[in-house]
Amino acid sequence: MIINKKFAITTGLIGIIALCVSATLPQQQQQHEPPKLVNLKVFPKNVPYRVLDHQMDVWSDALGVRCNFCHVRDAQTGKMDFPNDAKPEKKAAREMFVMMGKINKKFFKAEKDSLGIVATTGVNCNTCHHGVSHPEIKAPEEHKFGPGGPGGPGGPGPKN
Repeated sequence: MIINKKFAITTGLIGIIALCVSATLPQQQQQHEPPKLVNLKVFPKNVPYRVLDHQMDVWSDALGVRCNFCHVRDAQTGKMDFPNDAKPEKKAAREMFVMMGKINKKFFKAEKDSLGIVATTGVNCNTCHHGVSHPEIKAPEEHKFGPGGPGGPGGPGPKN
């Protein structure tokens, strides 16, 4: 049986066009399940992944660091091993978070967000860190007071 040449060419062209069109259509995006959060010690166990991830971004910005400052990378998979507590910086971050909460509660009567996680008033990481991982400890500058004490003439010092 002889196949009509025009029919074969037309069918072939339609097949190629269909293949090209299907290749250019956006692929259906796979729904990625957020990772299961484990080893949470200062955040509530039911914290949503997006909230925790956002808070980690806030902390990394306040300290001028990336994830690997506190977290280790899994040698086999090459991915970050977030539950791992191998780095002392992670323990320090937890302690600082607890300390910040105590300071805010005691001295600033700070209120937390609707999830009860992040203080919306008071001090935060950036208060001390200002974008550096290890803020410099500075002694106050020594001031030389003139006549009249710290405020100068007419200031809060002793009156003549």
